Amino acid sequence: MTGLRYVYAVCRPFDAPLQAEVTGVAGSPPGLLPHHGLIAVVSPVPERDFAEEPLRRHLEDLEWLSATARAHQGVIDALTAVTTPLPLRLATVFRDDAGVRVMMEAREHAFRRALARLDGRVEWGVKVYAEPQAAEPAGPPEKAATGRDYLRQRRLRTRAHEEMGERAEKYARRLHDTLSGSAEDTRLHAPQDAALSRASGRNVLNAAYLVPRSRSEAFVELVGRTKDDEEPGLRVELTGPWAAYSFAGLESDTGDTAGEAGA
Repeated sequence: MTGLRYVYAVCRPFDAPLQAEVTGVAGSPPGLLPHHGLIAVVSPVPERDFAEEPLRRHLEDLEWLSATARAHQGVIDALTAVTTPLPLRLATVFRDDAGVRVMMEAREHAFRRALARLDGRVEWGVKVYAEPQAAEPAGPPEKAATGRDYLRQRRLRTRAHEEMGERAEKYARRLHDTLSGSAEDTRLHAPQDAALSRASGRNVLNAAYLVPRSRSEAFVELVGRTKDDEEPGLRVELTGPWAAYSFAGLESDTGDTAGEAGA
């Protein structure tokens, strides 16, 4: 295997084959690098793109970054279908197999603890959005005849938006409390910026839930039932099952080239 080593995840040995059509970053299929009863999922990547300087430039190229992230996620999704992976950060790169093994040696105990805690579990994401137009009064806007009318209409619109925001926050807290009761662990993430996510509406809940695979169907059904209680103008979005990114606790992934970055 020539080239630098791109590391997607660490996991325990598994018997089921990965999907044959899975292609990793830079078009290279993922391979398995065993070390002390653990497996690093890796693929070769060219130095011209993943050495320190070219990688730093590429990370400012949104098109390149998006394509790399999709390939990275494709490998993680394939692993999640057959085992419990610990995903490493996007663009975690080492010079060679020996560098990967040094990393695994240094972090072996942390990997084993995390794998024992997450074994047989997946992450589900739930977001709640408040649609801004739902707070607007029904029908066409009145034409303000005077400055006083204009100020009154502005106050009414402001009050409607405030009330909509309060209802959305209450609904999001109630939903989170309900779903937390069916999850082993939860994480509340910062609301997504609409300009970046391109999702319509204001994100009022951005949560992750750690759920055993055996209870995932019941969790999905629970989310579906809560949608019956949605307030007008609110939207619930369920995603998953994912590898347990939010619960892996691997904040210090490091490569022995400077070609390492988080996203």
